[in-house]
Amino acid sequence: MNDDLRNIVLGVAAAGISALLGWLARTYMWKRKLRRQQAFFGLPDNSESLLVVNRDASSPDLAVHRYDVFALLELAALIKDCGAHAEVITQDAARQGFGERTEFCVGGPGSNRRMAAHMHAMLPGVRVNTDPEPGPDRLAFQVGSERYRLEPGLTEYVLLARLTAGESGPSRPVFLFCGQRAITNQAATRYLARNHERLARKHGNTPFVLLLKVVNSQAYGPDVVELVADVTRAAQTPLPTPAVSRSAHRAS
Repeated sequence: MNDDLRNIVLGVAAAGISALLGWLARTYMWKRKLRRQQAFFGLPDNSESLLVVNRDASSPDLAVHRYDVFALLELAALIKDCGAHAEVITQDAARQGFGERTEFCVGGPGSNRRMAAHMHAMLPGVRVNTDPEPGPDRLAFQVGSERYRLEPGLTEYVLLARLTAGESGPSRPVFLFCGQRAITNQAATRYLARNHERLARKHGNTPFVLLLKVVNSQAYGPDVVELVADVTRAAQTPLPTPAVSRSAHRAS
């Protein structure tokens, strides 16, 4: 073998080894990223998850608002990326506990009784005004001592939460997307899809509750979302019970 041929063979071998090492490195990084994503969502390979959808509060029929359908599509893509499977059920058919399967619950407590149950059990510091009568506080959020009013199409709020059943034993998380309007539910799922890596780095696999603001949805749809605050502590701290007046005691 002359020198030229030997150099060619060595060059091809070096290129092959470099390509192999690059492929191995990319595969390792991809698998590492996937495992982190699966841990954050509680979705190992071939696991089952639950998508709980609310009903359209503006419709007398058992219909799903189109923005909530878009929200489900955003979540279905995330679940598929993790190599997991999803079952879609309506809020009135979800009669089971939580922690065995990762759950994604979409819609406010006024149209989703499953959401209402989760908030009562795990977010005692949050109240949502579900009074159907029009008024400045209709659909307003109260988180701790702060109140967040709805300005339809201009300023709208949504809670994005990752919660777990407790510290005893392994528990799959529950993700809540509790918005003042259907378009804010989709905004929260899109925010999660875009920022789950950053959220995983910041919060790990611990619970969190974020208050998001959807800005000018009548012009920008669900795309312009601002983080108002991390309200985890306030949302998990029970609100004080309203004092009962003396006259009410006498009446009773």
